[in-house]
Amino acid sequence: MKRFIDILLSGIGLTVLLPILGLVAVGIKLSSTGPVFFRQERMGRHGGTFKIFKFRTMNVQNNDNGIQVTAGGDSRITPLGKILRKYKLDELPQLLNVLKGDMALVGPRPEVPEFASLFPSHYRKILRVRPGITHPITLRFRREEEILASSTTPREFYIHKILPEKLAAYETNLEQNCFQDLFTILQTVFPLGNLELYGPEHFSPMVGGNIIPFPTTSVQNIPAFSGSVEDGVEAAELNANSPSQIILP
Repeated sequence: MKRFIDILLSGIGLTVLLPILGLVAVGIKLSSTGPVFFRQERMGRHGGTFKIFKFRTMNVQNNDNGIQVTAGGDSRITPLGKILRKYKLDELPQLLNVLKGDMALVGPRPEVPEFASLFPSHYRKILRVRPGITHPITLRFRREEEILASSTTPREFYIHKILPEKLAAYETNLEQNCFQDLFTILQTVFPLGNLELYGPEHFSPMVGGNIIPFPTTSVQNIPAFSGSVEDGVEAAELNANSPSQIILP
């Protein structure tokens, strides 16, 4: 049933949004040099990989530099890209991934293999379902780029702080029913005013009105995740020179 809903809604979405998709594609082509789409390898269901579709939001000459996270104010982002990212319009081409079966409309966000390999025990469970375009925790982290911008080391901040919180939440809400999925989709399209969005203030204490940046702070006091995150964030597996393999049953 969930797969049927994914096919139906992604097909309708692509049809209805076709004029907008066309305008965005033309805007990207006219405003900067490079392809319309950005494609990147992500981890999929059962540990397989696939190429995710996004509208390109960065300058090509600065795009392939090995950096897998993007903070707000990143110099690589084009002027049009800032608008697309602000309103999440760069994510719309992922409806093609849903139609193909790589992704679902609702599910854990697909991660790059580099980061997924750092948390094998989490991903053995998470990758039993299709990754998704949106998820309850994805909605809470709409301000993620702003959070990363508050750190002087965005990549390390993402690995040690943000990603573990997401993984704990994904495991808690791994398999929603169809009604829960539809509610999440509605919240994504029509954000509700009472949904608390996590920002830098949730990750850093305020001292004299200024945010203290990572790594001197912790997010353990976020109510939604209190007591749910493992200490050390699988620290023994954070050696980037010898990443762990993801072995699924």
